[in-house]
Amino acid sequence: MQAWIHHLLELLSLPEFGLSTVFVVSFISATLLPLGSEPVVFGLVKLNPQLFWPAVLTATAGNTLGGAFDWWMGYGAHKVVDKYKPDSHHGRALRWLDKLGPKACLLAWLPVVGDPLCAVAGWLKFAFWPCVIYMAIGKFLRYFLMTAGLVWAFPGGISF
Repeated sequence: MQAWIHHLLELLSLPEFGLSTVFVVSFISATLLPLGSEPVVFGLVKLNPQLFWPAVLTATAGNTLGGAFDWWMGYGAHKVVDKYKPDSHHGRALRWLDKLGPKACLLAWLPVVGDPLCAVAGWLKFAFWPCVIYMAIGKFLRYFLMTAGLVWAFPGGISF
């Protein structure tokens, strides 16, 4: 069994497969599904240090597109709810987000609340492109700082 896992990890760490894997995992982890993409990015960078920037940028792109997908889900959900129920009173959190506007999407990198935040931005009908830009900035900073920090904290090689 260990040989099979080792072979699979070697295959996925190849640049032609590794970056696409990072993209897919980052996209899926930005949706409302509970999946972490940071271990995948870190693993690829540890096995291929020359892929630091491509991995960080690919993860940022996948995670940002996943956040944009969440935005569209929130926007669509609001349109459906509006058909059946008139606009209800917004809670304190929604008023706070409404006051921040698209800048709230800068916090899309946060665990637990970041992905729903993108959906709420769509629900509140914030402008799409400013939201995506703020999402991308926050997510890039997260991937850069987390991956660089992990590489610095665990400088040795990985052995199986």
